Amino acid sequence: MKKKYPVEKIEAGTTFTADVYVDAQNLLVPAGEPVRAKDLEGLKQWGILYVYSEGEQVDQQTGKPKAQANVKKGLAAFSDHKLYAEYASMVDRLKIILDKIAAAEKIEPKIVDKLAQEVLGLVRDRDAELVSAILSSDMQGYDHARAGINCSILSVMIGQALKLPPHRLSHLAAGALLHDAGMLRLPEELVSKKGSLSPEEAQKMRAHPLLSYRIITKELQYPDDVGLVGLQHHERWDGGGYPRKSSGVDIDILARIASVADAFEAMVSQKPYRNSMIGYAAMKNLLSDNGRRFDPEVLKAFIRSMGIYPIGSLVLLNNAAIARVLETHADAPLRPKIKIIVDEFGKHFKDDTGDVLDLLTEKSMFIARAIDPKELEIAS
Repeated sequence: MKKKYPVEKIEAGTTFTADVYVDAQNLLVPAGEPVRAKDLEGLKQWGILYVYSEGEQVDQQTGKPKAQANVKKGLAAFSDHKLYAEYASMVDRLKIILDKIAAAEKIEPKIVDKLAQEVLGLVRDRDAELVSAILSSDMQGYDHARAGINCSILSVMIGQALKLPPHRLSHLAAGALLHDAGMLRLPEELVSKKGSLSPEEAQKMRAHPLLSYRIITKELQYPDDVGLVGLQHHERWDGGGYPRKSSGVDIDILARIASVADAFEAMVSQKPYRNSMIGYAAMKNLLSDNGRRFDPEVLKAFIRSMGIYPIGSLVLLNNAAIARVLETHADAPLRPKIKIIVDEFGKHFKDDTGDVLDLLTEKSMFIARAIDPKELEIAS
């Protein structure tokens, strides 16, 4: 299946692993042949925004397909390479699904269902490691697919904390995967625009939940509660959201859950137009909501499952040691279980052999502050 590549993101000299087409019939360049500057200029003059290829763009520095380069880059952030392979596979498969949605091609719901069940299984067995992966991975590209997988993982964690029945958890996982499907039907120049939107552009952007609902319920034939995740994830508890200004319990519980997960995911993920927040800063931001945007009970469940310092967060201790959060305590969110990365004498445990400490029992130690992983990179 041909993939769509924005012309504005293709540089002169770029090659692809398969032939590149302007449309269904017209070839732009054969596989392996560089795209010339005059080719790109011609496309822009003709108002052509996308080209199509069954292959991948080749990274000009590594000489490898960019998807592979991104996977290898993200791999370093995962201590468990098998888990990373599963995570990356889910992102890849959701991208294929979302590409078909963008092209208005037919999709079998069972493909989405299978992916949702994989998310459920991984969260059930490896929730702590998955949260750490979301916070620490620097895998680039596939923004919509990565956000969908992350939102689904976090939503299921909240759903479990709220003790939702299995069938509702399945619907939640699927709805979170597809919650932003409507964004794929908006003009690319609107979605990728930097800076503020005009009133007309903002109105178009605010219509994407309606498109998501239509795609999920009409095209994919999912039940209404799955569609409501797409329709209502931008509604607010106080009624100030969109598209219908629903409020309180008029917003379906699955959508209220996805709203919290989506907000946290957006804050911690690297976006081209803003820097990501560290997990603690994102959690602190959510805690300051005071019942405006989010259902307070859903937010409490999220905090219980994540902790104030989410699993995977890096923290500075009162003795100047640096540690990674391994496990949280619902009743003592400020005193998680941690693994030392750099001890108080400056020794780095790069082979992951640092001591494991439970701050619940180590009464003399406490967290001074959360730190950005970039600080550790600079220090080392």
